[in-house]
Amino acid sequence: MSKSLYIAEKPSVAQEFANALKINASRRDGFMESSDSIVTWCVGHLVTMSYPEAYDPKYKRWSLSTLPFIPKEFKYQVIEGVAKQFKIVSGLLNREDVDTIYICTDSGREGEYIYRLVDQMAGVKNKTRKRVWIDSQTEEEILRGIREAKDWSEYDNLSASAYLRAKEDYLMGINFSRLLTLKYGPSISNYMKTDRTVLSVGRVMTCVLGMVVRREREIRDFVKTPFYRVIADFDSQGMKFGCEWKAAEGSRYFNSPFLYKENGFKERKYAEDLIAALMGQPPVEGTLTGIEKKKETKNPPLLYNLAELQNDCSKMFKISPDETLKIVQELYEKKLVTYPRTDARVLSTAVAKEIHKNIGGLRNFEPVKEFAAEVLEQGSFKNIAKTRYVNDKQITDHYAIVPTGQGFGALRSLAPLAMKVYEVISRRFLSIFYPAAIYQKFSLEMVVDREHFYTSFRVLLDQGYLKVADTSSVRKKAAEAKEESKEEAEEIPENQDNINNPEFVKMLGALKKGTVLPVTEMNIKEGETSPPKRYTSGSIILAMENAGQLIEDDELRAQIKGSGIGTSATRAEILKKLVNIKYLALNGKTQVITPTLLGEIIFDVVNASIKQLLNPELTASWEKGLTYVAEGTITPDEYMEKLDRFVAGRTYGVLKLNNQYQLREYFDKAAVNYKKGK
Repeated sequence: MSKSLYIAEKPSVAQEFANALKINASRRDGFMESSDSIVTWCVGHLVTMSYPEAYDPKYKRWSLSTLPFIPKEFKYQVIEGVAKQFKIVSGLLNREDVDTIYICTDSGREGEYIYRLVDQMAGVKNKTRKRVWIDSQTEEEILRGIREAKDWSEYDNLSASAYLRAKEDYLMGINFSRLLTLKYGPSISNYMKTDRTVLSVGRVMTCVLGMVVRREREIRDFVKTPFYRVIADFDSQGMKFGCEWKAAEGSRYFNSPFLYKENGFKERKYAEDLIAALMGQPPVEGTLTGIEKKKETKNPPLLYNLAELQNDCSKMFKISPDETLKIVQELYEKKLVTYPRTDARVLSTAVAKEIHKNIGGLRNFEPVKEFAAEVLEQGSFKNIAKTRYVNDKQITDHYAIVPTGQGFGALRSLAPLAMKVYEVISRRFLSIFYPAAIYQKFSLEMVVDREHFYTSFRVLLDQGYLKVADTSSVRKKAAEAKEESKEEAEEIPENQDNINNPEFVKMLGALKKGTVLPVTEMNIKEGETSPPKRYTSGSIILAMENAGQLIEDDELRAQIKGSGIGTSATRAEILKKLVNIKYLALNGKTQVITPTLLGEIIFDVVNASIKQLLNPELTASWEKGLTYVAEGTITPDEYMEKLDRFVAGRTYGVLKLNNQYQLREYFDKAAVNYKKGK
């Protein structure tokens, strides 16, 4: 009797498939078997690319004379530590009674690569292979994935892009790390007083290092500029509110060289002169020359993809992207949420049709059960497919991270932090079924002796989705975001306090154009320009995802739209590696990222040798190229030709350089900032 073989990426996932298939056989050494099915597993990668010495022993010794190293055909080998499991899997794949292989590795580029390498090394022939593609590990989804499994040839382009990504990282890593280590390592070791320096260089990693170093140097070079704003306090019905002066047309300072922008002065003296001119003859009054009352709406945000979730968790819980990924991976494996390594922030049309199941399940989760029940009762989920939260065109591999509505038996085993992350995902999900928050905005313009003063107020009329999203963590995040966004135009504190007073809001509503109000006082608010913010572990992930924003060329920015630096599956690991090799430092309490002296030195070396590795546009364009291969727009050969040319060209270029000694002045300039006491 022929059998079907199911191969998962790890033992825990294999067990879920066995459970869904009702395979009650006991686990054997590396697999489970019943009368008609076998379930086995990898343990992550079982096969890897061979080191250069596998091609020729001469490559074991690092030498400039053997570079560039670009094999015509790449070699692969079984990873020593998992050779036993590979032998088991290989034997099962080639068993005569196995006629159909169901590929159940992770539904993404890397999962595809893991299986293809095993299949290649095992020499599998004359078998039907089907690809199982799922969005969660619930029994229902696993069975759907098996039922709808496609012939594996439909994923050949994805496989090709996975092979190319590995070859690209291999060629750049081997060639550029050896090249720069041999060329500049001795100079760095001499400067840092270390025995030996091995430079770690990579397509994505080096670009991220460059982003952090450049930001740090922008902050260092930033010169703060003081400015002085004038605030006038007006009285209406015994209630005060402040308005900010601006040099509008007709002002004595309109287009004046003394201005800082249009709402402040470069020197305090001019602010004092303005106040003296306006307050010289009390009582001073102002006329309301403009009032605008309008309603504003704030829609629920899009759902979480991995980058957005990592950024929010960095802000809310001060955890690294790697920690967030581990938590959401655990939630996924416990069937609580859908696939985590996704770039999409929307649902698919197919999922939208069944979304009531996800919502219904959340009635079992205490923090949000009342909201889930309310959504079902009101039926607000029924038209979700017509909203911006459902868009098949914005989904490549997987839709957004949402609760499955299942797996609640696992809640008891969750750590408190994992429970909080699950709650954040659940609240974001339920928010999309609620209406927008509605605000009443009042904008006022007062004139005192030809000088214009402005203010605005925003009053929350209807919470809408905010009642779902509004947790202490979310409030904390919002407060921090507000703090970060405050730069030159500080808010007037008294005004913000007043909007919570119903009598004050009533007074605003009664104001009419032409109303004359007394000015009780005028004050100077001193401020200064702010340097750029340092990256946090969360904001660097978002910056990597949105690499196009760092590119000045409009045409190139449009070309790589949708492609960032790295992928949702790799970004956290890249950041973690940069910290582990001590090129970057991560503050555990604040999650702020800064370069180390070694990191800055590596940056200067790369900047003087293979500058292109520091450019977001190059890195993102490589990633876009891999996407084109996966889509079938370009061939693997076209991509490989471009890659070979780049690696060879940059290698020969560096071999001709003789700039080791010139770099010392750059090292000295960076080192000044790392002396003790600074």
